[in-house]
Amino acid sequence: MSQADTMPGSVLTTDQRDRYWVDGFLTPLSVFSQDEAAGFRSELEQIERDWLAADLPLPLNTYKRVNAHLVIPLAARISLDPRVLDVVQGILGPDIMVWSAEFFIKEARTTHTVGMHQDLTYWGMGETPDQVTAWIALSPATVESGCMDFVQASHKNPILPHTDTYSETNLLSRGQEIAVEVAEQDKTHIELAPGQMSLHHGLTIHGSGPNRSDARRIGLAIRYLNPNAKQLVADRDYALLARGQDGQSNFVHVEPPRALFSEQALALYEQVRRDQSKALADGAQDSVPLYAAT
Repeated sequence: MSQADTMPGSVLTTDQRDRYWVDGFLTPLSVFSQDEAAGFRSELEQIERDWLAADLPLPLNTYKRVNAHLVIPLAARISLDPRVLDVVQGILGPDIMVWSAEFFIKEARTTHTVGMHQDLTYWGMGETPDQVTAWIALSPATVESGCMDFVQASHKNPILPHTDTYSETNLLSRGQEIAVEVAEQDKTHIELAPGQMSLHHGLTIHGSGPNRSDARRIGLAIRYLNPNAKQLVADRDYALLARGQDGQSNFVHVEPPRALFSEQALALYEQVRRDQSKALADGAQDSVPLYAAT
């Protein structure tokens, strides 16, 4: 890879960046070794064993699924890893913030799915190009285990109408799905080995099927912004400055947690959850438990 092919500070080539903007996604990208990914998974599963029955203010699953980077040091550590940021920099530029990180887990032999949707629909940021999602596999993500499916070039659409299904088998907060049928032949299956990553645009239509395998499918989705992004619905929003500078001040800066579920981290988590709920539950006909302010 020649220096002329790369953006300073990024490991992406010009061709890779061009493919991202043409397709709305880029995959596969190797950022961690399989041993490192196995270590991350082991750490996560130890947290599950130790904290599942703990007296936390909210269910453990809520902390894993919403803003895990605020209360789980593992999520923050992966999100801030220079190898991940070097890739993200090729899309967003040198100033990078973490808006959220969430563990998406499908248990073995379960019917849980993720409906075909566009991420930016409910985030209150409009149709911004200043956001990218990195999805890092901590276990094999295959068609059998319910890997993500992307619709190529669908990021060139505006935000499309979505339907809130509130399906018990849909892992999304509202069971949201775009209100049009996506043909199977229009889906690109994104299979990843542990330690590999995909990137996708916030308008890219994507989802995933059930886990028909005998093993858990575990991934960490990290939502990155550059400072040009702006919250348009909620009164305040929050981000962790990962690299560079924030010259816009559109987001309140937060710090990564120093310990698991510390009192300080839990208080910050609740404040962020309460303020973000205005955007994340905007327009919902029913309550959205994952984002409901307490």
